[in-house]
Amino acid sequence: MPLIEERVLFLLDDELRYLDPDESAPPVATIALDDHADPEFWTLDDDPGAALYVHKLAVARPWSGSGLGDALLDWACASAHAAGLPWLRLDCAKGNRRLQEYYRRRGFRHVRTVDLPHRASGALFERPSADLGTTAFRDLTMAELISA
Repeated sequence: MPLIEERVLFLLDDELRYLDPDESAPPVATIALDDHADPEFWTLDDDPGAALYVHKLAVARPWSGSGLGDALLDWACASAHAAGLPWLRLDCAKGNRRLQEYYRRRGFRHVRTVDLPHRASGALFERPSADLGTTAFRDLTMAELISA
């Protein structure tokens, strides 16, 4: 997958699945984090280079409510801060009020909604970056963690 190779898409696995290598289990969550502002949404007035952008945040249904999404957003916020950027931004579905309220509860401010007929997304949110204490995630792609 190109986004994984670019190291901008991250998959969160349930480490317990490695106790039973015969058991196949899909990732429990995913997030993409990069500096690519969607030009249909973020304008020059927004200073698109002043942020990292969250894409493809998803948590598997059995893990819903576990705090994984919150932890991933906090990690992304801390990553933006570590990169010296003042903002963490995202866009989400224009009609999904429940999702929009989730982002508000997580400290995001609604910037505006861009209504493009060919896009379901368009509700734009941003949150100040911060040096947060976040949940530790182990990188299982590191050579010393991969065994033959």
